[in-house]
Amino acid sequence: MEHILENENPRFSVIGGGSWATAIVKLLTRNKRKVCWYMRNQNAIDHIVKYQHHPSYLPSVELDTELLDISSDINYVAGYGEVVIFAIPSAYFLDEVAKLVVDLKGKLIVSAVKGFVGEDHITIAEYFNQVHSIPFDRIGVLSGPCHAEEVSRERLSYITVSSKHMKVSEYLCGFLQNYFIKAIPGTDIYGVEYAAALKNIYAIAAGICVGLNYGDNFLAVLISNAFGEMKRFINATHADNNRDTTNSAYLGDLLVTCYSQFSRNRTFGLMIGKSYSVKTAQLEMKQVVEGYYAVKAIHEINKKYNVSMPIADAVYAILYDHWYTDAVIEELTKKLK
Repeated sequence: MEHILENENPRFSVIGGGSWATAIVKLLTRNKRKVCWYMRNQNAIDHIVKYQHHPSYLPSVELDTELLDISSDINYVAGYGEVVIFAIPSAYFLDEVAKLVVDLKGKLIVSAVKGFVGEDHITIAEYFNQVHSIPFDRIGVLSGPCHAEEVSRERLSYITVSSKHMKVSEYLCGFLQNYFIKAIPGTDIYGVEYAAALKNIYAIAAGICVGLNYGDNFLAVLISNAFGEMKRFINATHADNNRDTTNSAYLGDLLVTCYSQFSRNRTFGLMIGKSYSVKTAQLEMKQVVEGYYAVKAIHEINKKYNVSMPIADAVYAILYDHWYTDAVIEELTKKLK
């Protein structure tokens, strides 16, 4: 392991063609790192090579194509990098990584995925450990609060990089930080992965309430209760005496996702609150709403732990049980403090 951490100029690969992957690529190339980039859409690749910007995601952001090697061959890209960053929406993750035949052992694997995979709803770090036999000292988790739009526009943002080994976190932080990115090392991979999924659920709840014309006063109550709910769930599933959930990777990410104009989960919830059907809202979004899938995953995981989660339960009732939205939220208001 130590010889990897001594490499001052590792090769980077980024797997994924969406907005978060694009922002990560922009960040790495802004830091003068050459990046091998996988996306499955060849038309998008051709467009980027010709025009230096993504046609569908963050189209106003100029990309330094001289530092990019873009390919629709996931094995070529994954094979190139010594640090391989996965930024695929969780809903598509298993289909994409199923194409991998290259050996990932010996590489540093970084998850920038917000969600769970498989019937057992495991985290991405757990997936690489269990399925690809990657030891945890070679796995990192990238978390917020940082919307892709602001990272790509070089607005000051704080990123947390977690690994079970602090040396790995610190090593990865060194390649991400610059004048507009503050990279914070940590060791709580479970907490930040669960927080990244939970905050999307609560952003949907916030959007629903705004769509139902609840005001800022109620929204403050909703989000403060959501934070308590998040803290209870994370501590019940993966206790850690060193965890401080008031830090930016937990509370900060929750706040920005619930309030920001860039939050697709909040926007999705807003549509549901305005009486869009789930299917119609998904079609209108034209992007993956991670929180929709996280709602079901957390609901299933919590059958084991039975943590009190009235907000997450309310969102599940609306999205999956198809209960009347206004009635569910009205009932929820009686449970908040």
